[in-house]
Amino acid sequence: MTVRRRDGALLALCAIFLLLSHRSAQAALKVCNRTSYVLYAAEGWTVGADNFTKGWTRLIPGSCATPISGMLTAQNYFLYARSSQGHSGTARAWGGAVQLCAKDTNFALKTPAASQTCLNSDTYTMPFAPVDTHRMQDWTATLTESDAIATDDAARAAGLDRLLHDIGYKTGNAKQRNDALAKFRVKFKIAPKAGVTELFDALETEALKASAPAGYSICNDTAGEIWTALAFREQKQALAAGWWKIPAGGCARALTQPLTVEKVFVHAEGHNKPNLVSGAEKFCVTNITFQTSGAGDCKKRGLNEVGFATTITRGRAGYTAHIGDKGLLPAPAQAAMPK
Repeated sequence: MTVRRRDGALLALCAIFLLLSHRSAQAALKVCNRTSYVLYAAEGWTVGADNFTKGWTRLIPGSCATPISGMLTAQNYFLYARSSQGHSGTARAWGGAVQLCAKDTNFALKTPAASQTCLNSDTYTMPFAPVDTHRMQDWTATLTESDAIATDDAARAAGLDRLLHDIGYKTGNAKQRNDALAKFRVKFKIAPKAGVTELFDALETEALKASAPAGYSICNDTAGEIWTALAFREQKQALAAGWWKIPAGGCARALTQPLTVEKVFVHAEGHNKPNLVSGAEKFCVTNITFQTSGAGDCKKRGLNEVGFATTITRGRAGYTAHIGDKGLLPAPAQAAMPK
């Protein structure tokens, strides 16, 4: 089983939007999201003869993050961002023409600047935009969508509208938005005092359940990082692979091709939780990134045997598994969205 590069057709459909930059108050590269989309950003920089890239930084509408701390002393800086897989409609991307290496899950890569290709089979190039820091030691890059979203508050309102629409609620004005949010809070038991961040987390989680992009995605609904592994049986052969490191509130698209198997098995570990998700199905794993075949004689082969939970993927081209503090959450139903 391999993690394949993102389909190039997706990038061809992506819209490239304006990238604005202005000075920040502290020494760092800060990225702000003034769009109606939940974004995942990747950053790059050049030092000597090498390009460095890392991702993904999650940005809810109207928020900022600091992916690169400290004084900006690199020769060049770059930025790429994509919309959450939970959003309906055509995927959106913010980038440029500089091809740098990335991967679907969280990554930190070092690649020779002179290289025309990425070094690993699960990495691929994506079109980053240069960030002109004007040789300042600190800078803020703001990702924008339209002149109609001119403030962080406007971005948050537009972002709530978009996610509510993604899961089937009717919005269009402030009253409809508030009514939809009230219904959403009740349906999904969101605390009345929950802030905007918690709202966006819950809304994106439900949108990802509804969208279930082709392939197999894993979302981390816990408060800390988790590490996950997948397995399945194909033509009577057992295959397993891992580990995908997923930050709190983040998702990883572990399999990118449409599913053709009836079951996919998942194992997850968290800090002090070696069996956050486990089960009766046993497969062979290692303590580092791995791909294994066969499910028996793990110890004789120098491998570890762990339990995997079963997710039923029969009849689905795409499936999104959600992992909470108590393990694997119930599978999303393929039903009509609420009105």
